Amino acid sequence: MGIRGVIFDIGGVVVDSPLQAIRGYERDHGMAADAINRAVAASGERGAWSRLERGELALEEFYTPFEADCRAHGLAVDAREVLLRIQGAIGVRPAMLTAIERIRARGLRVGALTNNWRGEGSGPDPALRGHFDAFVESSAVGLRKPDPRIYELACRELGVAPAEAVFLDDIGYNLKAARALGMTTLKVEDPARALADLERLLGFPLAAAR
Repeated sequence: MGIRGVIFDIGGVVVDSPLQAIRGYERDHGMAADAINRAVAASGERGAWSRLERGELALEEFYTPFEADCRAHGLAVDAREVLLRIQGAIGVRPAMLTAIERIRARGLRVGALTNNWRGEGSGPDPALRGHFDAFVESSAVGLRKPDPRIYELACRELGVAPAEAVFLDDIGYNLKAARALGMTTLKVEDPARALADLERLLGFPLAAAR
């Protein structure tokens, strides 16, 4: 099958990575790099972070159990400050929005697939939605990456088969789950390099005209 749709993660792809804000918090509080993310991963699907992203916890219900999850791994964390830092660090990447406009202009479908949470500090400006044909949020659908069902849902919303879709994300295990369904995947470590790779896949330029 040819490529008929491109699906973008939001944080770390279309906007700046929340991981940088978390690393800044760790650095400022004398924690090892990625200590919080390791605690989140260890808490698993029943941990507070996963439950928040599936919409099972409101923000006020999240703070105490998340801090408890971190304490179980030797970390004293202020959950409110962590989320405020994430929100404050989010900035849109203009080159990504230009690429999205170019892709849609060529008649391909463009979707967003993001793990997020409900309420204040949940993500970028809602106006971002207007750049996409479909916008799938973990907190709204009760599923989160890397659950295969959320990728299947994103493809259905976009009207493409997984084998017809390219998926961009900055986290390896999210990409692994997408590949298992037959999606073409691109890891976004350097946004410019990722867009160059996407250009080669699609066969047309994605940068703004000069």
